Amino acid sequence: MTTESDASVTPTGETLEKMTQNLKKVEALSERLQRVFLNKQGHNAALDGPNQGLFGRAAHVYWAEMVNNPAKVLEHQMSYWSETMKHFVQVQQTLAKGKLQAPEDTGPTDKRFANPLWDTHPYFNYVKQQYLINAQALAKAVEDVTDLEPVEKNRLNYFAKQIIDMMSPTNFLATNPDALEKAIETEGQSLVQGLENLISDLEANKGELVVKLADEDAFKLGHNIATSPGKVVYRNRMMELVQYAPVTEEVYKTPLVIFPPWINKFYILDLKEQNSLVKWLVEQGHTVFIVSWINPDPTYNDIGMEDYIEDGYLAAIREVQEITGEKQINAVGYCIAGTTLALTLSLLKQRGEKPIKSATFFTALTDFSDQGEFTPFLTDDFIDGIEAEIADKGVLPSVIMARTFSFLRSNDLIYGPAIKSYMMGQTPPAFDLLYWNGDGANLPGKMAMQYLRGLCQRNELADGGFELLGHKLTLGDIDLPLCAVACETDHIAAWKDSYRGIQQMGSKDKTFIMAQSGHIAGIVNPPSRNKYGHYMNPDMSLEYRDWLSGARFHEGSWWPNWGGWLKKRSGRKTKARIPGDSTHPALCDAPGTYVAIKATL
Repeated sequence: MTTESDASVTPTGETLEKMTQNLKKVEALSERLQRVFLNKQGHNAALDGPNQGLFGRAAHVYWAEMVNNPAKVLEHQMSYWSETMKHFVQVQQTLAKGKLQAPEDTGPTDKRFANPLWDTHPYFNYVKQQYLINAQALAKAVEDVTDLEPVEKNRLNYFAKQIIDMMSPTNFLATNPDALEKAIETEGQSLVQGLENLISDLEANKGELVVKLADEDAFKLGHNIATSPGKVVYRNRMMELVQYAPVTEEVYKTPLVIFPPWINKFYILDLKEQNSLVKWLVEQGHTVFIVSWINPDPTYNDIGMEDYIEDGYLAAIREVQEITGEKQINAVGYCIAGTTLALTLSLLKQRGEKPIKSATFFTALTDFSDQGEFTPFLTDDFIDGIEAEIADKGVLPSVIMARTFSFLRSNDLIYGPAIKSYMMGQTPPAFDLLYWNGDGANLPGKMAMQYLRGLCQRNELADGGFELLGHKLTLGDIDLPLCAVACETDHIAAWKDSYRGIQQMGSKDKTFIMAQSGHIAGIVNPPSRNKYGHYMNPDMSLEYRDWLSGARFHEGSWWPNWGGWLKKRSGRKTKARIPGDSTHPALCDAPGTYVAIKATL
């Protein structure tokens, strides 16, 4: 049987000749590929997966189960063998009838297998169904390992899933009908272009494979991304302070300072006019400042959390006070910058200083007792590998962080884009959010280890206190008005964990908002889109499940609700402020110079 799809890509003699010519180009490209691997910088091997002890312990437990309960293990094995043989026999029976077609039962659906050939062509359907049977068997085998510690079981589940995702037939040319069709359609040019894309990505990351998710040539900072007008009004070794130009005749007296995460660049909050939180806040009448962190090189190896606080948070607060003449500011901390804002608030409380009127936390963790999806990366073998990497390079390279985050959503952020780029020769899309996602930053060695050991592994901020700058910093010290925004499907900072940390803070004035969607899309959600909604419940004494069951759902963006909360804490109106003053002349236009520094070693 020949499908319409088959007929459309049947190669002619002329096509085969052109394809042969195109594939000869691969030989020339192979020399470039060799040079990439010869000059590969590499990284510590411990960062590629768990040590063998995890699999050894899992195997020991599995075999112990077989000895103690052989019926259970044999039942599992027999089920797998039965499904495999049944599948094989069905295919043989179909072929014996002289029909070249897939069986009526084409198997479960999966977005990776959207091409009709997965269901209509016997070869592709057989491969798909056998892969799904194998995947189910491996998942069941892991599920049957019952005597591991919860953390170990969590890691085993994670790495087993990585193996399942990696072995999908869509990831291999010979078993990917989309890629094969594209190769015939383009006379092999798609494969040549795909190899070009692969080599370019390897060259860009010194031999490390990080799939490019967006067309980098489609964006230019300050031109079609990060375009809100403003000036850099202060600069030190850690950050540039950007003050945005007003668009209203009057502004609220209390200025707003935003501290973005330094794992990525600040312009996630100013991607383009349609989705810029910065632009929206300026339009509401706020004097908005934002910190643009330095992208550290190996000379920043000894920079710690204390430097981010002293030369980042406290320096920015001081300069904003001087520029605006106000004694207090409102502060926002996003992700790791929210965690560090909590440290700063505790420090200021213990010092008896009150420069911050209110604090807002975007997707910030302060209680790390439940590490969620990050558990596989927070055990000693992986952190030891990071420590060795830092000892070798002076910083934690952004490529390591990018790869780690991507593997949490490997089909969407690794394999899917890799198939389109390397097998089908497609240019990555011109997508602003994905462009930002690929514009990463290194982490200073000392700071990275303080964060990973003290906060993530030992949970010191929520459990006894985190020692820094001569103080033991705690969540209970935070007693000013605060608002927290977490995101329902956030795989980096789970909303329930963010909620738990906010609960432990000492403030009596707390507002918690749970936005729909994830770590980025849940935050970058302008009212004009009318897309994701959000939940609110004033009773934060409740356990998180009860809080959610009693929460009221609000259609659309959370920005206006937060804007109303912020307005009440921003004072009366005053004449709009032009960026800088006589002692803070404009150093350059926004978005500044630090934001343009690429993460290279």
